[in-house]
Amino acid sequence: MEIKQQLKLSQQLVMTPQLQQAIRLLQLSRLELIDEIRKELDANPVLADDDIDPRARGAEGIGSDPASGGLQTDERVERLEGLERLKNTDPQQLQTEKKTQDIDWEQLLENRTLQQALPANRGGFDDLPPIEQNLTKPQSLVDHLRWQLQMSDFTEAERRFAELVLGNLDDNGLLDLKGTEREGGEKTPDLTIEELADESGLDPEDAPEVLRMMQEWDPVGSCSRDLRECLRVQAEVFGYEDLELQIIDKHLHNLEKHNYQAIARDLKVPVEEIYEAVKEIQKLESRPARNFSETDERTIGITPDVYVIKDSDRFVVTDNDRGVQRLYINETLTKRLLKDPGAKEFIGEKLRNAQWLIRAIEQRRKTIIRVTECIVEKQREFFERGVQFLKPMILRDVADAVGMHESTISRVTTNKYVHTPQGLFELKYFFNSSIRRMAEEDIASESVKQAIKKIIEGEDKSNPLSDQAIVEILASQNGIQIARRTVAKYREMLGILASSKRKKLF
Repeated sequence: MEIKQQLKLSQQLVMTPQLQQAIRLLQLSRLELIDEIRKELDANPVLADDDIDPRARGAEGIGSDPASGGLQTDERVERLEGLERLKNTDPQQLQTEKKTQDIDWEQLLENRTLQQALPANRGGFDDLPPIEQNLTKPQSLVDHLRWQLQMSDFTEAERRFAELVLGNLDDNGLLDLKGTEREGGEKTPDLTIEELADESGLDPEDAPEVLRMMQEWDPVGSCSRDLRECLRVQAEVFGYEDLELQIIDKHLHNLEKHNYQAIARDLKVPVEEIYEAVKEIQKLESRPARNFSETDERTIGITPDVYVIKDSDRFVVTDNDRGVQRLYINETLTKRLLKDPGAKEFIGEKLRNAQWLIRAIEQRRKTIIRVTECIVEKQREFFERGVQFLKPMILRDVADAVGMHESTISRVTTNKYVHTPQGLFELKYFFNSSIRRMAEEDIASESVKQAIKKIIEGEDKSNPLSDQAIVEILASQNGIQIARRTVAKYREMLGILASSKRKKLF
């Protein structure tokens, strides 16, 4: 063994903190970006935005009052006071472990290129969709039931029990007391309403009665422990006959399979009476939370990141800067603090961070617009005529066109939404695999899904089409060659049941 020194020349890619920040900002969604900007505004005193100082910046700096330095809120005043206290500290405490290069920040601030506030609407369009089309907050089922709880005459213990019940409702509005599986694979035991009652201080013998009262709230059947109880509560409240109650109690599995002959044999009644009873049962709601679910796609409010607007015969892409703060450097405050030698090192570091953040946000905006413009160029027929004209496209197609890596395109299109003449879509929606078509160019897989959906919507409900029949229709009418298992996969992705469960006899 020996100790020696040697020189070696090599090249390697180093991920600087600034590059890491740019990549991280690129993959953030709109809401995450707004949250990140707010955090940076709180942490960096040299940053300012129009929410803090909406006044136009004059020649002396930000705002018309140079003495204020553009600070308008108590939060900024507190930050300034903290910096004043920083001046009185020992300058040695401000020295970092690694000396940064001495930069003439006074001269740097003269260059206002990075500090110019961007116009609020760079595209020049006044016909952007109103915010009402993008935001919505419906009342959830739990909120609706909690309102009825407040109107009830429950005792304090009954109210605590009811709150526990509401806290254990699933997305369908049914009471889910099943145990959960922990990280180690261990499963917690199932709960009972008696245990909920014991936890809330209610007599366990009163739990079924209180639960039944809650099940009769609007919508009737909510808070039931399973589908059978949900349907039975509705049938009893609505005054159904004894035959319907027997079918619900004993033959839900036969109802699902449309096996009415078996129900008639077991209950010893004519099958015609079973038909009439099933007609009434089908009027009941199997999912009480249907009109209240917050996870329903119709109730999700999405604010688009970019707009695609048709201007005469061309499509123009403009970003949505509504709600996103426009950052710039608080020039007056920065110049004043730089005059103090003790704070110069600290403010210099904050200025560098502010510049990198402003650059990264602007680069993110330009990248999203550039990628969207490429998508519009390649999918022009979709924007003109609809989803059936969506073309096959993969990440590599856009990456090669804009000169970026596929991973960058993936980050840009994740959780980013575009408002188009055809509706609101995630940017990832436009990337589809191809399906071979006879004697024509390939078609996008999303277009095939929509074709399958259209075929099923137009079928005879009393004699629904099988997956094989759909394969033959696609081949004969659309020239699409696709396997039966692929039709089944796409049908399940669309949330459409198999033909045996789509059949309607009434």
